Amino acid sequence: VDLDTAKQELEEFIPHVRNISDSSIRKMAGRDLVRFKQFKKQGIAVKFGRFSQKENNQIRKNVEEFLLITGIDSAEKLLFTSRYPEDKETINRLKSEHLFCEKLSKDIPRPWRLIYYRARKMFDPNNYKGRYTKEEKEKLKKYHALHGNDWKKISEMMSRSNLSVAMKYSEIKSAINYGPWSKEETQKLMHAVEEVIRKRMETEDANSLSSLEKSNRDLSIDREKLYQKLPWTEIEAKVGTRYWRQCKQRWTTVLTHKMTKGQQLYRGTKGLQAKISLIKRLYEMKVEDANEVNWEELSNAIGDVPKTYVQAKFYKMKVSCVPFWQNKTFSEIIDYLFEKKLPELEEKL
Repeated sequence: VDLDTAKQELEEFIPHVRNISDSSIRKMAGRDLVRFKQFKKQGIAVKFGRFSQKENNQIRKNVEEFLLITGIDSAEKLLFTSRYPEDKETINRLKSEHLFCEKLSKDIPRPWRLIYYRARKMFDPNNYKGRYTKEEKEKLKKYHALHGNDWKKISEMMSRSNLSVAMKYSEIKSAINYGPWSKEETQKLMHAVEEVIRKRMETEDANSLSSLEKSNRDLSIDREKLYQKLPWTEIEAKVGTRYWRQCKQRWTTVLTHKMTKGQQLYRGTKGLQAKISLIKRLYEMKVEDANEVNWEELSNAIGDVPKTYVQAKFYKMKVSCVPFWQNKTFSEIIDYLFEKKLPELEEKL
């Protein structure tokens, strides 16, 4: 398929395809186009965003099946072949002969590249090494001074994943404050969020409003724009003394306080009632994966709050109340909360 035709055909499935580089489009035309058309015939839409538990399980199954077919002895060798220079030629030959791209993406309606990145994240043993020691943080600073943002090289030197070293450096690159937020920091955060939202709104309105209308109009902002898909690394840079995850958590707290007019929704009797309502609503939904939950709708179980607030409360409840929650599926966690924790909360109430 020539480049223009590939762009045109892929645009049906990936609206932003014209912003993608030509070399990536050529790869997608080979790896994805036929698959996308087959999914369309089955009435299945191409997906983006977070992977569901079902998709993660399918990736595990696809990887295990490919290892059985080829005799490659580990997922790490398959997905991080460059770590094994002595086996590299043999592994790459087996990948080619047994159609690795096709087998890895089997039954998953997503671009191949995203499936491959997800598989690498799931099977990278360097991804699950716990907290960084003081010595590791110092090493990370030193390696970054030598190699800049070459996260691949730094990850190999530290035996950590690319994503892990990049995110950790984001936290330690400057004098980050880990104590309570000062009034000045909170003001900086609010101004930074306002700035990025205003800039985004003005860009969106540029094509739809005349200059006269724009000059006479205050920006009205949909609630979702106040907390969905904000550029947190940009906001981190504007605040200066906090890393992006701290900014996101603090903004959720600020927004919740404003939306609830300062009421304490999650303490005392109200807190118990909120937990009970949350567990019941999640149980009634009968969903298999957290990605299928409409957290926006669930926020009504607690009050007029951002969905990130509800997600944080659910996470805290899961961690504190469900033993070995890491080894349970989402539906098993909900069943445990409903059967074991709910009666206890209702009696306490």
